[in-house]
Amino acid sequence: MQLLTIKLPMKNIIAAFFLLFSLTCFSQKPDDQKNEAWKNIYRATPAKINDLIHTRLDVSFDFSKSWMYGKAWITLKPHFYPTDSLNLDAKSMTVNEVSMVKDDKKYPLKFSYNGLNLLITLDRTYQGGERYTVFIDYIAKPGESKEEGSRAIYGAQGLYFINPLGKEKDKPTQVWTQGETESNSGWVPTIDKPNQKTTGEISMTVPAGFQTLSNGLLVKQKKHSDGTRTDTWRMDLPHAPYLMMMAAGEYSIIKDSYRGKEVSYYVEKEYAPVAEKSLV
Repeated sequence: MQLLTIKLPMKNIIAAFFLLFSLTCFSQKPDDQKNEAWKNIYRATPAKINDLIHTRLDVSFDFSKSWMYGKAWITLKPHFYPTDSLNLDAKSMTVNEVSMVKDDKKYPLKFSYNGLNLLITLDRTYQGGERYTVFIDYIAKPGESKEEGSRAIYGAQGLYFINPLGKEKDKPTQVWTQGETESNSGWVPTIDKPNQKTTGEISMTVPAGFQTLSNGLLVKQKKHSDGTRTDTWRMDLPHAPYLMMMAAGEYSIIKDSYRGKEVSYYVEKEYAPVAEKSLV
């Protein structure tokens, strides 16, 4: 067997050494170079007392106040042990009504609310796995939220009104959400924990000139005589609460497809001619 030997000039060997040294240094993150104390922080999985099953929302927007008027039908079940109460995350809201829904009828429930958590006393004790549905009429006021975000995402309002009064020139009027990691409870009462999963249906009433986007499929559109329209989106696959989303504004929709699946680009109208080049 013969060994292949390659002789390099000394200056090439020195250059290769410094290149390897540089790659080693810069591939390490600053935090890795400092310490690994973060590994000792205990991060418990959120306890499960009740499990989300399905979330149905009917919402409309007050752009003059940057408020959202919401009605929520939330179906849940006790995770394992029997329970007679429900604790929902609900940030910066006005809660008008909480009821139990049975046979399409509503029965008022006792509740307390501290601006962050909505504690509901159920009508009876429910056994593990036994389904029930609560109805909540509320107003989300994300601009009043004092919550802080995470290290990765600083905002924690969950719901954002962009140029709601139309006073800023050349900026569109929009509303959209950003729920990661536990911010969607700024616009929907929920168990705002990543280890929860829910299917969903969201009906948004918006100005008739707006386009909407949400989870799943657009299953229904209804025009109203007051110049608004209600769009209903349905998502039949369970997903974490922070993945629930809404967006509404004067968008152009550029339809495309990939391997037989629809791919649509929602862009501000001025960018419609370059949407495909920008996003593909």
